[in-house]
This record gives sequence, C-alpha cells and structure tokens, in this order.
Amino acid sequence: MDTIVAIPSAMPGGLEAGVDAHFGHCAIYTLVEIAGGEIKEVKTLPAIPHEQGGCMAPVNYLAQNEVKTLISGGMGFRPLQGFNQVGIDVYHGSGAPTVGQAVEALIHDSLPRFAMEHTCGGGADHSHEHGGCGNH
Repeated sequence: MDTIVAIPSAMPGGLEAGVDAHFGHCAIYTLVEIAGGEIKEVKTLPAIPHEQGGCMAPVNYLAQNEVKTLISGGMGFRPLQGFNQVGIDVYHGSGAPTVGQAVEALIHDSLPRFAMEHTCGGGADHSHEHGGCGNH
C-alpha cells in the first residue's frame, strides 16, 4: 500500500501522539507517507475549522494535501460521504492508542473500513446530527 494517510491527532501530532476520537474537532493531523509497507515520512498539518465551508471543508483540505487514506475514531455520515466522493479511503481506528499503532494496524491490513454503523448517530436519520455535520 503506497499512500498518504491522515490521522486526527492530539497535540503535538506525530507517531507517539494519541488518536483524536473525532476527526471534525482535532487540533492537528499527522500525515504519514507509506511506501512498500513501510513508513517513509511523518509530518503534521494543522486542522481547519469545519465551520468554514461546512462538513466538506476538512474533506477538501485533506484532499488538497494529497491524502488518500484517513484513519478516524469517529465522524458523522456526511463527512464520510464526502471522503468517499473525493476518493479518500476511510478506516476505523478501532481504539488504537497512538498514531503509530493505528498506522501499523493499517499496514498489516487489520483496520476495518469505516462503514455506516461506525458513524456518530448510527441510524438511518442523520438530519438531527450536530448541525447536520455529525461532528461533536
């Protein structure tokens, strides 16, 4: 898997940082370049408020930064749809305590793809979610 992975992270970011539980409210993303099954580069990218352009602002921001994969602990239905639309694969962090452990799980193909049942609110009616974005 050759890709650039974004992981919503606790400050200050990096492989030792905690995985932020919800992508829409993280302070920073850790970007990890994976090539040949190995971590090649690690850098950080400050988050932007999703209020600037609604739910799609962070989706488009990550796409513009060449992200192809996202590992997230939680997100709403609409951002998940947005990532699918821009071609970013989303995986569920499954409780990984650090960014590095989440990335290693991805490299070893042990993270589940983020599915409808993982979205905040879960059920069929998503119109009531946190202003429509599904962000807490």
